[in-house]
Amino acid sequence: MNSPFPVFYSALFAGHDTGTRHPENAGRLTAVVDYLKTLQQSLTKEAEWAQNIQWIEPSNRAVIDHVKKVHSLAYVAKLEQVATAGGGYLDSDTVMSPSSYQVGLLAVAAWLDGIDWVWQHQRPAFVLARPPGHHAECDRAMGFCLFSNAAIAAHYALAHLGAKRVAILDWDVHHGNGTQALVLNSPQLAYCSFHQSPAYPGTGQTADTGPFQNILNLPLPPGSQLADYQQLWTTKARPFLSNFGADLLIVSAGYDATQADPLAGICLHPGDYGWFTQECLSLTPKSLFGLEGGYDYTALARSVAATIRTACSV
Repeated sequence: MNSPFPVFYSALFAGHDTGTRHPENAGRLTAVVDYLKTLQQSLTKEAEWAQNIQWIEPSNRAVIDHVKKVHSLAYVAKLEQVATAGGGYLDSDTVMSPSSYQVGLLAVAAWLDGIDWVWQHQRPAFVLARPPGHHAECDRAMGFCLFSNAAIAAHYALAHLGAKRVAILDWDVHHGNGTQALVLNSPQLAYCSFHQSPAYPGTGQTADTGPFQNILNLPLPPGSQLADYQQLWTTKARPFLSNFGADLLIVSAGYDATQADPLAGICLHPGDYGWFTQECLSLTPKSLFGLEGGYDYTALARSVAATIRTACSV
C-alpha cells in the first residue's frame, strides 16, 4: 500500500447554506465524500487505492491576517457584517448564510493546512472545501466565491514557508479572474488557466500576460475535448510552468469542464482528470489540489476520485 493520501475536509463546510436550488450547495461535497467512502469500503482490486485516503479535519488556526493580505479590510468587514445580519445575496449569484463567514475562514484554513502538508512531506494533497474562491477579487465577491483560497495559499507559501516561486494552475471551466488579479503583480507567482470562452466571467484573454509575463490564459471554445487540452498543455502550459520553476504548484481544481456539467459546454470526462493530475505531478509532486467548481454530482465525484487515484501513486 502507498503512503496515506490526505484529504482535508469538514462536515462544517455544509454550514455555508446557499439553498438546495443553488448550483453551489452542500450536496456537492456530500456526493464526493459518499462516493469516496463507498470506494474505501469496496473489496474490489480496482478500488484498493481508496484505502490510502486519510481524512483530515481542518485546523482551527487563525487565518484572518492571511486573508487580509489579499482582500481589503473593508471587504472582509462587509462579509462578516452580512453574515452577522443573517446573510443575503452579495450579487445575483453569490449568497451568504449566517455561518458563511466562519465557514469561509475554515475553507481558507483547510487550504493553508494543505499547503503546509505538501511543503513538509513533498507530496500532493487534496482540499475538499467550500465555498470556492477563484472568482473572489480584492474587494468583491462573485461567482459563488467569498475568499480567494488559492491566492491566499500562494502568498502564504511565499511569506511563511520559504517558497521562492509558486505557480497556480486553474483547470476550472471558468476563468479565475480573482486569482489572476491577486497574483499578477508578484513576479514570484505565476497563474495559468484553461477555461471556456466565451463564458462567465468574460475575462482571461490570451493577451493578458501580466506585468512580469507571469500569466498564461488558454481559452477553449465550447465542445473542446481532452485532445484540445493536451495540445495546449504540450505547446503552451507545460513550457510556461516548467520555465517558471515553481517550488510549489497549487491547482484550482474545478470539475465543471465535464460534458455532464450544467453550467458550461466543454466535453471532458471524469477520467480525463487522471491525465491532467499526472501531468501536474510530473512537474512537481509538491502539488496541492483544491476544489473549485463542478455541479453535476456524479461527474464531480468521479472526477475528484480520478485526481486522488492518480495522486495516491506518488
